Amino acid sequence: MISIVNECDKEGYMPLLLVGDESEPMIRRYIDRSELYAGFIDNRVVAVCAVTCEGEGRYEVKNLAVEAAFRRKGIGRAMLEYVETLHPGSVIVLGTGENPATLGFYMKSGYEYSHTVADFFVDNYPYPIIENGVVLRDMIYLSKHT
Repeated sequence: MISIVNECDKEGYMPLLLVGDESEPMIRRYIDRSELYAGFIDNRVVAVCAVTCEGEGRYEVKNLAVEAAFRRKGIGRAMLEYVETLHPGSVIVLGTGENPATLGFYMKSGYEYSHTVADFFVDNYPYPIIENGVVLRDMIYLSKHT
């Protein structure tokens, strides 16, 4: 089951949000203006997805995180599909690092390359961001028309 998180409850999801973006200051830059969705299995939160409205039928997935024990079970894809059904006729964009596994996941979900922001992780984080052994440097943006 996926549901929207009440505005006053967002703070309680910070531990799982930190799985998707390990910088709390970065999360705080977007969380207040985000719709936050939570995925549940047996009444336990196992996934979150933060989405912002960027105007003119454009939405951005700022954070998608699934607990490690529940990955590769279709939960992340279900979260994306849920967001997509909420915004028909829109463009959903998301940014991710250069990790081949993560890029593959999004591309298999129908997202296509949009553009790259060079040195995003170097310029916006005070320490190296490492994902699955890959030191992230550039932000790769992908998009999908719903």
